[in-house]
Amino acid sequence: MKRVLKGSTPRPVLMVALIFFTVFQSKGQQNKPADSGYIPVNGIKVYYEVYGEGRPVVLLHGAFYTIGMNWGQLIPELSKTRKVIAIEFQGHGHTPFSERKLDFANLAGDVEGVMNYLKVDSADVVGYSMGGSVAYQFIIQSPKRVRKLVIISSTYKSSGWLPAVTNAFKNFKPEFFTNTPMETAYDATAPDKTKWRKFLEQMIAFAGTPFDLGETNIAKITSPVLLISGDNDGLDKIELIKTYQLLGGGVTADFGGMPKSQLAIVPSQGHVSLMMQTNTILGYLDGFLK
Repeated sequence: MKRVLKGSTPRPVLMVALIFFTVFQSKGQQNKPADSGYIPVNGIKVYYEVYGEGRPVVLLHGAFYTIGMNWGQLIPELSKTRKVIAIEFQGHGHTPFSERKLDFANLAGDVEGVMNYLKVDSADVVGYSMGGSVAYQFIIQSPKRVRKLVIISSTYKSSGWLPAVTNAFKNFKPEFFTNTPMETAYDATAPDKTKWRKFLEQMIAFAGTPFDLGETNIAKITSPVLLISGDNDGLDKIELIKTYQLLGGGVTADFGGMPKSQLAIVPSQGHVSLMMQTNTILGYLDGFLK
């Protein structure tokens, strides 16, 4: 197995995995949304899709992805019993590129704006990777809007990743995405295809910027939280356990009762492959969200 050394490009390993994941997920989404379109929020227009009926669940995708890429395998199953609301972040998929500052506060504000427009007072929120960090920011900003929170392979601070991940972010270059399914998807969905390079530059700068939403804020979360992580997904598991403890977990349940938040470590999974475990993820979501 090749190792990605400090200073080397992440493309040989990470980009190939991302490409495989993109193809895998995009083949899964067969449903047509019951509703879709653009919502004017915070100076930009955010694209959304709605599937199914029932208690609402909001899906927040990872960096560089679209709704179909990230949630293609999950939406058909979730929408059998739930009202699924999926959005595409600034510059992603159908949502136009914008020079607006790209940060977690703005992205979380966009989520709330979509919920306001759709008249959804509160919802379960599921975020993967970058979407998980946005979900953390959202519940910090608007705690009453989140019934239950699911964080998949994500962290509330950049130091929650292993050094190899943060080093990889620093070495990202727009050229890594040339002739990939991500570029193909962008060409197929973006309102202005000429913004591809600007979008990549904005996202790479965003991904390489250190952030910390604050452990005090995490400790104040009162909604039940499910943390899902691959055992080798790039998250620092010591920091993950600390996060779980901030949420009330990591106790001896036999002595004091089971905490309302949960932690799931999926064996033999990386950051990308974790989202391919559709049945496993669905099982955790079904048990927790009910």
